[in-house]
Amino acid sequence: MNVLVIGNGGREHAIVQALASSPKVDKIYAMKGNAGIGEIAELVNVDYCDIKAVGDWVDAHKEIDYTVIAPDDPLALGLADELENRGHRVFGPRKNAAIIEASKAFSKELMKKYNIPTAKYETFSSYEEAKAYVEVCDIPVVLKADGLALGKGVLICKTREEALDGVKEMMLDKKFGSAGNKIVVEEFLEGPEVSALAFTDGKTIKPMITSCDHKRAKTGDEGLNTGGMGTFSPAPFYGEKTAQEVMEKIMIPTMNAMNAEGRTFKGVLYFGLMKTKDGMKVIEYNSRFGDPETQVILPMLKTDLMEIFEAVTDERLADLDIQWESGACVCVVLASGGYPEAYEKGKEITFGDLDDDVILCHAGTAMKEGKLVTSGGRVLGVCAKGSDVESARKKAYKNVEKIRFDGMYYRTDIGIKYRDIERE
Repeated sequence: MNVLVIGNGGREHAIVQALASSPKVDKIYAMKGNAGIGEIAELVNVDYCDIKAVGDWVDAHKEIDYTVIAPDDPLALGLADELENRGHRVFGPRKNAAIIEASKAFSKELMKKYNIPTAKYETFSSYEEAKAYVEVCDIPVVLKADGLALGKGVLICKTREEALDGVKEMMLDKKFGSAGNKIVVEEFLEGPEVSALAFTDGKTIKPMITSCDHKRAKTGDEGLNTGGMGTFSPAPFYGEKTAQEVMEKIMIPTMNAMNAEGRTFKGVLYFGLMKTKDGMKVIEYNSRFGDPETQVILPMLKTDLMEIFEAVTDERLADLDIQWESGACVCVVLASGGYPEAYEKGKEITFGDLDDDVILCHAGTAMKEGKLVTSGGRVLGVCAKGSDVESARKKAYKNVEKIRFDGMYYRTDIGIKYRDIERE
C-alpha cells in the first residue's frame, strides 16, 4: 500500500524509517517532510495545518491508501475527522479526542472527574485572578499554558517572583500566543519522570517500551525548556510493579474515561508520568508519538508498525502481539546555536565516517544547492542501540563527534539520569 505521513521532524523521520521496513508498504509520501525523510519518501509541499487543502490533496491522489498524522496541531484542528469524513483510512485521533492534549484544562478536569492520579491544580482565564492565586499559593509551582505551545508552554517557577512573572508572560505578554489565554497553575511534584506511550483502539490499550526525555536546553538540566534535547529507553526505574500500577490506575482508566465522555481515542496516547512518594502521577497527556521519544522507541520495535496502525484503525488491537527488542536506545539531539530562542538557518552539515548501525533522524534539515543544511532549531537526532543504556549512549556520543555544522550544540549528559534509582 501507499502511505502518507504528515509532519516534518525527527519523530516523522523515525516513523517513515519504520514504515519503510514494512513489507505491507510500497511507497511513502511525506507532507512536508525534511531532507532525511526525502531520501525515503516523496515530499509533498502542502501546509498540513490547512486541513481542507490536505483533504483535497488526498482526494486527488487516489494512490494514497492510508494517512498517518504525527504532529499535534493538525490533530487538534481535526485533520483525522476531515480525512475520515472523506472516506480515507487514517491513524490518529479525531478532534474531540485530541483535546486531551490540546487543552490542559480539559485533561486536568478529566483526571479529577475519573480519579486518575495527578497534581492538584487550579485553572484561570483571568490574569488578575491567576495573579492573586499565585501571590498566596505554595511555591515552587508549575504554570501551564492551556493550549498547544510546541512542548514549551510549561514554566517551573521556584520563587514567587518567577511565578508572577510567568503568569504575566503567559496571559498578558502572550509568550505562547493564544495558548496562554487560559492557564493551569499546578502543584509542584518531585520525582523521576518517564514517558509511557501506548497504542489504543478505544477498546484495548497496549503500552510501548518506556523512555526518558531531557527538556532543558543545557547539560545538567540547565537553561530553557525545549521540545526535547535527547532521550533514552527504557526508563531504568520502571519495572513490572510500576507498569502494572500505571496500567491499572492510569492507562485503562484514561481510555475508559474518554469513552465515557463520548471521545473515544484511537491512536497513540502519550502519558507523561512522575514517580512521586505517593505513587505514579500524570504530568501531561499527548495525543500522538513524542519527539524525541519516538526516535528511541521505534528502533526497538520488532512488530511491523504498519500492522499496528491498521489494527488500531480496525479496532482489532487485542488480536496483535506487539514485540520489542531487549537492550536500550539513546538519542542525542544536535541543535542550532541559540535554540530554543533565535537561531540561524542554512548552516552546512558535514559528516565523518559514521558507524553503520547508528540511526540518524533528521529534524530541521533541508537540501540547498546540493548541500545538506540546517533549517530548524533541533537539527538531527543521533540514535544508537546497545545492550544497555550506557553502551548505547557511548556509541551515540562517539558518532556525535563526527558531525559538524556552525553553531552546533548538544547536551553531554543524555542517558545518565535515574541510573541510581531502584527499579520497581
